[in-house]
Amino acid sequence: MKTVKKVIIPAAGLGTRFLPATKAMPKEMLPIIDKPTIQYIVEEAIASGIEDIIIVTGKGKRAIEDHFDHAFELEANLVKKEKFDLLYKVIASSSIEIHYIRQKEPLGLGHAIWCARKFIGDEPFGVLLGDDIIKSDTPALKQLINQFEKTGSSVLGIQEVNEEDIHKYGVIDPVSIESNLIKVRSFIEKPSRIEAPSNLAIIGRYILTPEIFQFLDEKKIGKGGEIQLTDAIEQLNTMQDVYAFKFEGKRFDVGDKLGFIETTLDFALDRPELKDGVLELMGKFINENKVKITL
Repeated sequence: MKTVKKVIIPAAGLGTRFLPATKAMPKEMLPIIDKPTIQYIVEEAIASGIEDIIIVTGKGKRAIEDHFDHAFELEANLVKKEKFDLLYKVIASSSIEIHYIRQKEPLGLGHAIWCARKFIGDEPFGVLLGDDIIKSDTPALKQLINQFEKTGSSVLGIQEVNEEDIHKYGVIDPVSIESNLIKVRSFIEKPSRIEAPSNLAIIGRYILTPEIFQFLDEKKIGKGGEIQLTDAIEQLNTMQDVYAFKFEGKRFDVGDKLGFIETTLDFALDRPELKDGVLELMGKFINENKVKITL
């Protein structure tokens, strides 16, 4: 059985929820403290043992390529000023081998994955969505890879979501729930609360077998007038078993404004040099706005 050594990171979205900030800056470059969101995704892939990364970009995404490239003038300046701690951080983001391909039309997530088919070839591969940052002891992608190595089948990362948020996700219809690894009867893209067979939603992490491209090749239009990855997975499930796995870890939705703020605060509180100052500021805002806190 071939091992998972390649991942696709789709990054061609327009980022409309963060306009006007994303008019000229890719949403993937919005920083959590001092690191772009996409770098957290790339670092998770590397920590999971991935060797080749392809980022699917679109128009106006050149800043992503520049970020993961060498900045010789900046690096030389940091060496001259002996700012070696900053130099290390800058070099770390440019020491990764990353490939790029452009999605020329915004035709959906399924189409973005299809654009990278020649890079993947006949190997199993991972997909990491940039809107989901996951904090965990074992990288979420690595958890899925471990399950793939047991089953030899595609595995999707899932977590429970609130009923009012069901319509935002692909949702699974489980055969049974006896452990964190779940055999799936069907996959439904963005169902209504009434239509949803469960509250187990697909959360931005996938291990897929290359047979998925047979169905993405059909370019079937799904919800929202786009080519949906969930629809192709539903077809794949008729050919071979597709599993869902409840991965361990805290998931942050950085594609949502409040989620972005939550992520920033949570990560800031993890930083010893920032924690006390952030708590002081939070206390100040609570007092100034006369917020009542109930536990």
